[in-house]
Amino acid sequence: MSCRRWSGKWLSWAVAAVVVGPPRLDDRRVLNGIVWKLRTGTEWRDVPARYRPWRSLCTHFRRWALDGTCTRMLAAVQAERDAAGDIDWLVPVDSTVARAHQHSAGARK
Repeated sequence: MSCRRWSGKWLSWAVAAVVVGPPRLDDRRVLNGIVWKLRTGTEWRDVPARYRPWRSLCTHFRRWALDGTCTRMLAAVQAERDAAGDIDWLVPVDSTVARAHQHSAGARK
């Protein structure tokens, strides 16, 4: 923490650090790191350090997935985009291809 930040408010910062711990970092950086990982499909260890340490990202993602935070964020974004008319809820499904295991062809009855 810089000296300028501590100069005028050292007591309030010291009390806050003792009571609630260090100030939280912005969750946008964490969310961007999680989105980067999910978009690229890489391992957690390959997430660039500019987002946060990969263990921290993995811990946040796991915690948010278990307590329903990810579901609430997705629902909020979907509701906002749906209200703006940006989401087309019709999904084309092609069911003409049905793959079977190679040993399933030509089996005796």
